[in-house]
Amino acid sequence: MADHDHNKNSLDFLTKGRQSPSAQEILRAEGRPVPPVFETEQPRFLGDEDIPFSRYLDPAFFAREMTDMWPNVWQWACREEHIPEPGDYYVYDIGPHSALIVRQEDGSLKAFANSCLHRGTKFRPGSDCGGMDEIRCPFHGWTWSLAGALERVPYDWDVPHLKERDFSLPQISVDIWGGFVFVNFDEDAGPLADYIAPTPEHLENFRLEDRYVELHIEKELACNWKAAKEAFVENYHTQETHPQLLLGSDDEGTQYDVLGDHVTRFFCLFGVPSRLIDPRPSEQELVDQTLTGDRSLLGDDVIVKEGESARVVMARVLRRQLGEAYGVDLSRYTDTEMIDVSQYGLFPNAIAFPQLSLPMMYRFRPIGNHPERSLFEIVFLRPVPDAGPRPAPAEPIRLKEEESFTTVPGFDPILGHVYDQDTGNLRAQQEGFHASRKPGETLLNYQEIRIRHLHQTLDKYLADSD
Repeated sequence: MADHDHNKNSLDFLTKGRQSPSAQEILRAEGRPVPPVFETEQPRFLGDEDIPFSRYLDPAFFAREMTDMWPNVWQWACREEHIPEPGDYYVYDIGPHSALIVRQEDGSLKAFANSCLHRGTKFRPGSDCGGMDEIRCPFHGWTWSLAGALERVPYDWDVPHLKERDFSLPQISVDIWGGFVFVNFDEDAGPLADYIAPTPEHLENFRLEDRYVELHIEKELACNWKAAKEAFVENYHTQETHPQLLLGSDDEGTQYDVLGDHVTRFFCLFGVPSRLIDPRPSEQELVDQTLTGDRSLLGDDVIVKEGESARVVMARVLRRQLGEAYGVDLSRYTDTEMIDVSQYGLFPNAIAFPQLSLPMMYRFRPIGNHPERSLFEIVFLRPVPDAGPRPAPAEPIRLKEEESFTTVPGFDPILGHVYDQDTGNLRAQQEGFHASRKPGETLLNYQEIRIRHLHQTLDKYLADSD
């Protein structure tokens, strides 16, 4: 690599002129324990060319994504708790592609193309789940075992030519990480662990397999799936879209990392005010203004003692509150793991938030085969109690574009308002793609690096097909 390019990849080049201290500078000054994976930085300069708006609009480009990218990537389909018993199944659709995931008698998983080998009928509709003891076509009754072997054809005397052919259901690659079930429509796909590395190593202590789905929200959006995801991969928009969050969100000091072709990260410290907050609150004022709930039950836990910061108090309070609420021992988690936002983006369409304060998973998919409509999903993953049964996963709650997140039962209305602000931008952006006299978007080199990374990884899959 030329010295010039090496200098562009340096953090000093990418953040020159930044006025806020970085996340790493603050953590070092605090001197509190921090997991090693959150003491590292991996910046990268990926160029500064505009991204064409046609990538969000052109039906032909969307069709290439569906033929050359989506069938060849690992994508999160469901949680293991959705299919816990033999015969349980879950249908995952992406555009025209559909996977039928089935729990086998031995507890393993198989995934099949969700299409009958007779005349092509889908066995089960999209997003369906339930239980069955055989895979049976609803049109003519052709039947396969849970393992995909053809078992019964009505009036089979009329198809003697079947004996000369293998009519086992075509399989789709399936694998598990952290309680998440992933599929890849390429049956010869490489290992999931390699694809999502280093995410499993980084998130090992969070034990995502020991979580359950407490809340599942689906929101229909009038935008391209990439625009929907990109709205959540940078903290740059907070100063304009979410000014109410600046008190506890260090927007300019957020760290952005490129960890591989399929994994990026942002790391934002909570309890650190933006430099836009003036006057800067005291540590006690930070606690008083950011912690919610009945403070009378917390006693001295909410008092910032000598030598403490608001961040220490916030982590202490959440460790106690969440531990009591969910019946778990959270003592092994550092303050960073409790409260800071470590957001891992998995190409193409998932974002994982492992921390305990907002333990979520996002997913973004086109709705059907429409390049300008997408589905945004939020799944809250709470710790499974140390004692007692695993709670059943929550059923999805579907919102139309015009419906507010604040209407979802059990969802914090303050947080619901934040998501309304996010998704409220997306129709305007999609319409602006059409209205623009400029052919593309101009990105920031550092704070919007994850957007550019998404497009460059997508281009690698499209180039492979050329």
